[in-house]
Order: sequence, then structure tokens, then C-alpha cells
Amino acid sequence: MEAAATTCYRHPSYETYVRCTRCDRYICPDCMREASVGHHCVECVKEGQRSVRQARSLFGGAVPSAATPVVTYVLMALNIVAYVVEVVRSGTVDRFGMLGAVLVDPSGGQYYYKGETYPGLELTGVADGEWYRLLTGAFLHLPPDASFGVMHLVFNMLALWNLGRVVEGQLGRARYLALYLLSAVGGSVLVYLVASPETTAVGASGAIFGLAASFYVINRRLGRDMRAVNRFMAGFLLWMVVSAVFTSWEGHLGGLLTGGLVTYGLAYAPARLRTSATQLAGGMVLVALLAVVVAVRTAALTGA
Repeated sequence: MEAAATTCYRHPSYETYVRCTRCDRYICPDCMREASVGHHCVECVKEGQRSVRQARSLFGGAVPSAATPVVTYVLMALNIVAYVVEVVRSGTVDRFGMLGAVLVDPSGGQYYYKGETYPGLELTGVADGEWYRLLTGAFLHLPPDASFGVMHLVFNMLALWNLGRVVEGQLGRARYLALYLLSAVGGSVLVYLVASPETTAVGASGAIFGLAASFYVINRRLGRDMRAVNRFMAGFLLWMVVSAVFTSWEGHLGGLLTGGLVTYGLAYAPARLRTSATQLAGGMVLVALLAVVVAVRTAALTGA
């Protein structure tokens, strides 16, 4: 007796005599996927891929399947777009720049706030609850005098391009983004804590210095030759000292310390603690500590 013809389970009109070595269903050439033994069907291949554990880096992040530094590209784009907005719309820096506390006189004068009550004057800045300035100021690059806005942006974006690609590849996208944002906020917090409150600070330099510290910790943790890295960091630190004449060294130092602390935690924590949940909890603790510092400084400025 002649055997009945068999057809592909996905394409019933296609006669075939080949079976998937996993599920034993008949498959046509369009549905065959070569395996170590025989062929697998499309569904079995997908199921096998889901069961494969994704590779993770030493720092707990998932190793990206592609080398494209997506987050670095996005951060660069956001900084550039923000600069265009600054140029087109006047007052952007006044509204979103990092500003500690200032009393604004409707007649145009500005007065440093010392906890006194000044009738007719309006308090503005972080001390007035505008905490968003701690982050938004890190995406602006046009200083109040607009003397070197373009160069400020160009230098920071070059540094972000060179450092970001390396750090993102090692930490993974989520941890890299968290590092960048925390470094930016850490820089702003030190500005708020140490610098004169009425000073407006802008720029991604705090986040960039955080990436530089992260780059140093990563290379040290991986056991690489540190001679070139040490020279690089020495140049960065020298730049922080020299640029203190015309930029916010407080923002640079705050970002450097925050970035180094975050990456040190990712790199040297015990293996059992290098999980997404534990690292997220650590990040939240750091955010809470920064918030406490801001609250204490605000109380000192406002007398609350």
C-alpha cells in the first residue's frame, strides 16, 4: 500500500518528508533551519533562543547584540537640540539652567537670598522647589554671557562621543544611562551645595567627568594597562583645575565623584549583589542621599 503524502505543518500545499528533529513535525525547505543534528522548524528555533541566557558583562549589564552606542547618540542629540532651543528661544537658560536661589525684583534687580523676607521680591531656583534644574541644566550649553556656547557644546560632545562609546559598551545601555544622569545630578548638587546660590551653571561637563571616572574604574577593574589611562585622567584633572577660572569646577568635581562612586559599586560589588534589582536599589539610595543634601541646603538658604 502506498503511504499517504505528508505536508508541511505551516504550508499545507507543500509536500515534504522532512521532520523537525525537536517537535517531529513535517517542514518544507522554507521552514527548515539547520541545526547540529538535522533541521529545526521556525517555532522550535524561536523557543530555543528564548531559553538561551543572555550574556552579561562583568558589571551586570546585558552585552548588547550590536555595537551601536544608541544611548550615546540619543544623549548627543538631546544636547544639540537643547542648544538650538536656547538659541531660538531667549530665556531658556533662565527657566531651566542650574540656579540655586535668587530673589527677583520686578524692576529687574537680583538679590542673594539669605533667609530674610523681602516684600515684592520673588524667590526662584532650586531653593524654591525647582528641583528639575538639577538635571535640565546639564543639557544646556549657552551661558548667560553667550561667550563660548558653541565651543562649550563641541568640546562636551567630543568627550561624550569618545568616552560614551566605551562606557556604554561595558556597562550596558540602562546602567550607562543611569550613570550619565546620576553624574549630571551629582555635579549640580555640589554646585548647589558649594557655589554661590545666585550663580547660573549650565553644561554636560558634570556628566562627562562622571564618564571619565567610570572609564578609569572600568579599565582598572578589567586589569588593563593603566599607563595611557592614567595620562588621560591626569589631563582631565588638569583641565578641571584650569577651567575653574571660567567654568564651574564644582559641577566637574561633583560629576567626577558621583561617576566614580557609581561605577566602583558596579565593578567591585560581590558577584551575588551584581543583579539588576540590587543595583537599582543602590541607585535609589544614592538619589535619596542627594535629595537629602539638597533639602538641607535649601533649609539653610531659606531659613525653613
